[in-house]
Amino acid sequence: MDPSPPGASTEAECAAASVSPPPDSSSSTAAEDLAGGVARMSLTLDERFHLLKGIGEECIQHDELMQLLQDKKKPVPICYDGFEPSGRMHIAQGIMKTINVNKMIKAGCKVKIWIADWFAQLNNKMGGDLDKIHTVGRYMIEIWKAAGMNLDGVEFLWSSEEINKRADVYWPLVMDIARKNNIKRITRCCTIMGRADNEELTAAQILYPCMQCADIFFLEADICQLGMDQRKVNMLAREYSDDTKRERKPIILSHRMLPGFKEGQEKMSKSDPSSAIFMEDDEAQVNLKIKQAFCLANIVEGNPCLEYIMYIVFPWFERFEVVRKEKNGGNKTFLSMDDLTADYVSGALHPADVKPALAKAINEILKPVRDHFSTSHEAKVLLKTVKEYRVSS
Repeated sequence: MDPSPPGASTEAECAAASVSPPPDSSSSTAAEDLAGGVARMSLTLDERFHLLKGIGEECIQHDELMQLLQDKKKPVPICYDGFEPSGRMHIAQGIMKTINVNKMIKAGCKVKIWIADWFAQLNNKMGGDLDKIHTVGRYMIEIWKAAGMNLDGVEFLWSSEEINKRADVYWPLVMDIARKNNIKRITRCCTIMGRADNEELTAAQILYPCMQCADIFFLEADICQLGMDQRKVNMLAREYSDDTKRERKPIILSHRMLPGFKEGQEKMSKSDPSSAIFMEDDEAQVNLKIKQAFCLANIVEGNPCLEYIMYIVFPWFERFEVVRKEKNGGNKTFLSMDDLTADYVSGALHPADVKPALAKAINEILKPVRDHFSTSHEAKVLLKTVKEYRVSS
């Protein structure tokens, strides 16, 4: 449960002091089981199923998900999510993950969030400096806390610490996965690291997919809840389950990747700050980025502003409020994406209506995070340090 990595000592590292000390493992497990039990009592089986299924742009497989929820031997399914601590956090990672984790908790699951510090080192993030990677990891946890992630059923696990604790379990898994796959199959998975299929890879990066595949079994995950960009390695885990005749394969819930704000950007990128909203961006920065965003009138396909409304605003507020002058149609509250899309296609809703309304909604969502990083000394230190890493790394 402890979100603090081993060996924290510098001021930036001690900035995790605002994170509550972990309870003992028995009491934390009891609390998580209780949370799962409350969810099962408050929601029907179908409600739990549709809540989880709705997280993914793709679900593999629906029937397996239903069977899992019906399994009395598995009263609290384990959902696995993970991230490389690799710099400032954008809104897709901050808010979409918060939304999805809260849905999983509501559906009666336990969520294990894998803080992939060793993986970030393998992928040469932060120049491979593990101390910097640990600081970034703590900064990201602070954001999720401030954003409203329900931590009652969440367990943050640092990969380096957990692997060292049970190396006798982990490394034989990695070796067996590596033995059962050829280089060509593994390199096809290297896109999970943001690397191209034909890119020259280090030996460490070849090892990465085998390790990420092993994580799923090491964490005893029933559900892999990651982005569509991680689909290949999750499918590798299902293939490995077939190879080893495992009774149950991990279910894959792959959420949609939010696009960047520029035309044709299929995925938000940290390397292009103008195309992504960061979790500590101030109001002026958010307003400017959305004002400059690609948003063709009447066109829904490939429109990043509408995707933000669909995947961020509606899940958060369950509505989208447009404020405009009477001569332009007056104020309107949309309660469904279908209604909004119909107005947009017809021209009744214009980009000049959408953009300020979207900026207002995003700024409201981000306000608690801004407040936390402006009032908490520890959070301020973490943010300042991470921003300096971006400049120097």
